[in-house]
Amino acid sequence: MKIGDIVVRKSYGKDITFKIIDIRNTDDGCIYVLKGINLRIVADSLEEDLETVSQDTLTENEKLFNRQVNNSIRNILINRGEFRRGYRLEKLPAKKNELTFGRPGKILHIDGDPEYLDVCLKVYKQLALDVFGKFIQERNHPREVLELVKQVKPDIVVITGHDSITKGTRDFTNLDNYKNSRYYVETVAALRNYKSNYDDLVIFAGACQSCYEAILDAGANFASSPNRILIHCLDPVFLCEKIAYSNIGKIVSIQEALENSITGTKGIGGLQTRGQYREGFPKSPYV
Repeated sequence: MKIGDIVVRKSYGKDITFKIIDIRNTDDGCIYVLKGINLRIVADSLEEDLETVSQDTLTENEKLFNRQVNNSIRNILINRGEFRRGYRLEKLPAKKNELTFGRPGKILHIDGDPEYLDVCLKVYKQLALDVFGKFIQERNHPREVLELVKQVKPDIVVITGHDSITKGTRDFTNLDNYKNSRYYVETVAALRNYKSNYDDLVIFAGACQSCYEAILDAGANFASSPNRILIHCLDPVFLCEKIAYSNIGKIVSIQEALENSITGTKGIGGLQTRGQYREGFPKSPYV
């Protein structure tokens, strides 16, 4: 087996498809470092527990996730008055006033994993969102994210990447038991100190198994993970779309905000938040 191979773990019932991203020689043999194809998870395994599969192999769980993703994209576009067949965007019947135009909220997506960031940016594009993406490793978040927010001036900022909780822990509120939750908490606190109003800067922060309560307490509008589960890499995208395209005069309930997410309330949660979509009138005849 080599870096780049696609594998599943036999001891876990072949439930998740991984890519080998590193191989480490130890006294116990070769340890293979794995990254989930769909779920935000980094794990390691001995070679005897791994089985190589083809590039296009999907587990039953992943097939379900893919159906949910496609359904979410379709539902979003239909509800917005658009429908995508293949790669061609078709308009549904004319909207109530052809002179009305609008601008969705601007999104800054910061990710600790460049591959997941690339996947997210492709879906943002499909959903016609105004987004700027940047790869920053979690340990650099507290000192780099605030400066980037000042430069980009987004309405919504996403801060995500990888996280995990210490195996066997019983204290789910102690940040020492998490790999990267402390960085998310410190970064959110810095951003909320910069923009204290929850509707002036909407913040989503966290990754798989992150310390949900601490991130919310630091000032995030939304965070992961209430049930300390693995979240889907597109959960923040679908959440941001709902906020970005909800009218500025509307307070979006948690249920509405999460209606198109993949892992739902077990994966992400948060607070009532005002939409970031602003209508304009009249539409210019020159654009």
